[in-house]
Amino acid sequence: MLEVIKKRRSHREFQDKEVEREKVEEILKAAMVSPSARHMRLWEFIVVKDKKVLAKLAQTKTHSYFVDRAPLCLTVCSRKDEEDKYWLEDGSIAAAHIYLEAENQGLGTCFVQVYGSKREDGSEAEEYVKKILQVPEEVKVLCLMPLGYPAKKLPEHGKDEFEEDKIHWEKY
Repeated sequence: MLEVIKKRRSHREFQDKEVEREKVEEILKAAMVSPSARHMRLWEFIVVKDKKVLAKLAQTKTHSYFVDRAPLCLTVCSRKDEEDKYWLEDGSIAAAHIYLEAENQGLGTCFVQVYGSKREDGSEAEEYVKKILQVPEEVKVLCLMPLGYPAKKLPEHGKDEFEEDKIHWEKY
């Protein structure tokens, strides 16, 4: 598993090649077995393949410019829990599973933050995405994850990224 984790990179350029439905379903299965507070499983996912919609999503904010370069985009959403406490963490863990299974399937993705982000005009990125994807008000949008075959192979993470000075045993 560490080998897959070390190969995981954020991809912003993709080949012009369709992603097989079976691979998308495997990635979504990986997301749906991620840990969930109280096993509430509040996350939901929107798979977007329509090029016109991808073009609009690419305009969500400055750092989403590459979304329409991918053949599809997974949108990680979540229903609020009764205390509005766990959805963010649960959705983030599901997104991490998407990252890892995408790598395992020979695909690439990148986490594009939506929740809590602003558009260039100062408006909420989440409201923009919700309008485009017709997301109900009670559902939160965490991120966009464009998905496709990477245009180039990026180097895997190396030993130099293991920083012992960031590890504290027993106490800080």
